[in-house]
Amino acid sequence: MTTLSARDMIEALINGERDPGVLAELARGRMRGKIPDLKMACAGRFGAQHALMCTLHLEHIDHLVDMIARLDTRIDEATLPFVTHTELLATIPGIGERAAQVIISEIGVDMTRFPTAAHLASWAGLCPGNNESAGKHRSGRTRKGSKELCAVLTECAWSAGRTSTYVGAQFRRFHRRFGKKGGKKAATATAHTLIVIIWHVLAETTAYRDLGSDYFTRRIDSPEVRKRRLVRELEALGHKVTIEPTAA
Repeated sequence: MTTLSARDMIEALINGERDPGVLAELARGRMRGKIPDLKMACAGRFGAQHALMCTLHLEHIDHLVDMIARLDTRIDEATLPFVTHTELLATIPGIGERAAQVIISEIGVDMTRFPTAAHLASWAGLCPGNNESAGKHRSGRTRKGSKELCAVLTECAWSAGRTSTYVGAQFRRFHRRFGKKGGKKAATATAHTLIVIIWHVLAETTAYRDLGSDYFTRRIDSPEVRKRRLVRELEALGHKVTIEPTAA
């Protein structure tokens, strides 16, 4: 009911139009390719009681849209002193302007209250739990924290997972680790990455600098990492390894 095409058709029905062909022709954009189906859908009985109910529904939708617009205006006014911080947070993958405003409303912009990023993550409830007994790790559930902050950062993590950035690569890496059904765990783990980045952005008042979507590949396949791995393999076979650079 919220699309322009549907709105036009419903209003035409309310105003007395009953011809399925005329109603279907009110379709716009991509919906015009469905005109034959729309003609069939618009054929039927539509009485005064239906018109009344549709009118009430449209008025209710308009009322909600107006309320949302007024609240959006009030939010923009309240966050005006934090425009710079909002713009800085919006440089982080997955975080848009509205999400940045929600984050600021929950944690503020003064990071001196949190000595480290780990303190902020713990306060937010995005640190993995530590339930270990007799050397066995039983649970990695996060602790209780700010539900609103966790919710928005989890949503941002899903959004970031679709980007070609370091955070996106981190999300996909977690997803592979947790399996096909591990999307929720991956989003929570990535939300922890985001809260750490947020702390640094706000504490240093600087824009986010992406490490690149190939960060983990570079780290794993770098010459220094490969050298250490090969040395460990040789030593595991009982060899003593001495490394000397070749002559130039």
